[in-house]
Formats: sequence, C-alpha cells, structure tokens
Amino acid sequence: MPAQAGIQKSRTRIPAQMIPSKHNSDAPSSWRPSASIETLHARARIIKSIRDFFTSRGVMEVETPLMCHTSVTDTFIQSIPALFQSQPHEKEQRYYLQTSPEYAMKRLLAAGSGAIFQICKAFRQGEVGRFHNPEFTMLEWYRPGFDHHALMDEMDELLQMVLNKPAAERKSYSEVFLQYLQINPHTASLEELKACASANHISVAEDIQDRDTWLQILMSEFIELRIGQDRPFFIYDFPASQAALARIQPGTPPVASRFEVYFRSIELANGFHELQDAGEQRKRFENNLIRRKELGLNLLDIDEFFLSALEHGLPDCSGVALGIDRLIMLATHSNNIANVLTFDFSRA
Repeated sequence: MPAQAGIQKSRTRIPAQMIPSKHNSDAPSSWRPSASIETLHARARIIKSIRDFFTSRGVMEVETPLMCHTSVTDTFIQSIPALFQSQPHEKEQRYYLQTSPEYAMKRLLAAGSGAIFQICKAFRQGEVGRFHNPEFTMLEWYRPGFDHHALMDEMDELLQMVLNKPAAERKSYSEVFLQYLQINPHTASLEELKACASANHISVAEDIQDRDTWLQILMSEFIELRIGQDRPFFIYDFPASQAALARIQPGTPPVASRFEVYFRSIELANGFHELQDAGEQRKRFENNLIRRKELGLNLLDIDEFFLSALEHGLPDCSGVALGIDRLIMLATHSNNIANVLTFDFSRA
C-alpha cells in the first residue's frame, strides 16, 4: 500500500512528476492471462494459507463496500471515481472505488466486531508499472489490544510462513537514516536534506520545499534499495508529520506509532497504532484538503461515517494493510506484478 502496499494505508508519497519513472508496463494486449497457470495455482495456495492463518487465530473475515460515497483525503493517493444512477435517466452521482477498506473496517471495530481481516480489491489512480496495477488485492487486518510492535510480531510470523524467510530485522526511522545517510530525520533542516540528496546523486525536476517529501525521496531512492535484501525489514516510529491515521507518541521528538515493512526493495505493508481521537483526525483531514487545494487536486468530502465511528469509540487497536500481489511476486520470484495477476491492466 501498503503504500500500493499495502500499501494502502496512506503515507507521504512522492508526486509522480517529481521523479522519473523507473518502470514502464508495455505488455502487449492479449486474451491470454498475464500470469502462468502454475503461478495462479501458487497464488491460490498462498491466499488460502493467509485465510487459514487468521482463522486459526480467531480473527473474523469481513467484507465491506468497494464503491463508497467519498474517499481518502491523502494528498498523494488519488481515487478512481465511479458514476452511479439509482434509476435510468436520473442525475449521475459520483462515488469512488475504495483505495483501502480502512474506514469501513474501523466502523466495524467501533460497532464491536473484535479482531477482523479482509482480503479485497482496492483501486488507485495513476499507479501502473512493474510494482503497480490500478486494481490490486489488499490484505488488511485489525487487532484490538495490540500496539504497533505487537502487530509487527504477528506480521513477521505471517511473512515467515509465506516467504519461508527468517524473522525480520527491525529499526526505527531515526536509526536507518543515521545508519545509511548520517543525518537525523527529525532535526535535519530542509537545506540539509537537499544537500544529502545531492551528495548521494539523487536529483528531482522541481524545487521541493516540503521536508516530508524530501524525507520520502531519501527513503525511496536510497534507503529502501539497501535494506531487507535477505529477510524482511521493519521500519517503525515515523516522524509525527507522517502520522496519517496513527497516534502520536509524546517525546523529544514526538513520533508516529506506525511501521512499514520492506523486502528486496519492495514496500509490502504499512501499519498504525490507530488514532482514536475524532477531533484530531478531522483536523488532519482538513489539513489534507488545504494541501490538495494548493496542489490543484480535486477536493473530496470528509467521511463523516468514519468520524462518527471514532466519536462513538474505536477500541485501542492496531491495523495494517499489506499488498497481496507484491507478496506473491516475492514468494514466486516474479519480477513484475503482471506475472502474478490473472489479467493485468493492459489486458483488463
């Protein structure tokens, strides 16, 4: 999302125009599946094993709507609209294909569902490439009573089962920046981040004045390429400015209670110790909309169903979104997401 990691819990992402694309999808149009039948058998076995993993732990499988009245306000996640008519000849209403089942699943948690998981389709605008398909499969689950460290433990067990790899390595966001780039990401100035990028031969086409965007450029263009080559790698406790839907841990500096996991330079998942404060979440959504307006992006309605659920009371819980297609890519040693999909976007 998961960016697409799981992507899909929201994270600070780099606008596509800022960095040249590394991957292009030029698969020819064909009636045949983009994955081999052998790979599709492997995909079915992996998805069954994931379902069995959660069922054996008493986690309930759920389904939530794919088409919703609004979508995420995250600046760098673009939703795909869907037009709907309740009756022929009536005015079309704009809905959106979900980028993640997160809001709906948290509404279930607030209603008392207990631990839940979902394997579903998610959709994102403008994401096509070696590791991206606009329609992708996501695993998302929530564990009441877990913080993000306990959820990393469970995620690690799942990855060991599917990938047949040793236990993951774990380091904080601060630790990986200090180890690989010799800078403190929480205190480095904008000028220091730019100089660090330049010193490591990272260039962009625009004059970026946002610290988080520079941090994400350094993460994706340098750190991600060097971690988790032999076993998965967790990075946790992100800057508070990148909290999205995670709670903030007080301290010096305060940090967001969230993690991401990588393997072989691929982002697989994004998890949070979930924010329970409806007022704080509304402020974050409103700030997102201000930023979207500045960037000339379409403005979406804030999801009042979700905020009402938070006001009612979300249990103390952690949740994570994992990109199933990317996980299967790694498990089957595939080098392109098209190779693990029945029909990739060029054949849809």
